[in-house]
Amino acid sequence: MKFLHTMLRVVDLDKSIEFYSKVLGMSVLERTENTEYRYTLVFVGYEAGGTTIELTYNWDTNSYEKGTAFGHLALGVDDIYSACDKIKALGGNVTREPGPVKGGSTHIAFITDPDGYQIELIQLS
Repeated sequence: MKFLHTMLRVVDLDKSIEFYSKVLGMSVLERTENTEYRYTLVFVGYEAGGTTIELTYNWDTNSYEKGTAFGHLALGVDDIYSACDKIKALGGNVTREPGPVKGGSTHIAFITDPDGYQIELIQLS
């Protein structure tokens, strides 16, 4: 088996694509529109063939309930402090400044995407 993607429903597709591409440096890898069922799928990620995020835009929906079961996405970064500075400079929302995780030594931070989904940044080295 291979982990392929995680799907997130979004209410403003252009704003979400801008966030994932400009703020997080991902590329749009695939885009599919279905006019009959009125939805658009956009897959973003760092490399073709790698794990991606599927941004699902249902044309007639303008809000979603997030529920309490979903936690967050996680991305590894080489320098969490400069990554957070860059994210803030690009208009991203850092909701937990970088620093050690409580009770541990791994440095983490949290940001949110335009729809409020949480993304954890984890220092790789």
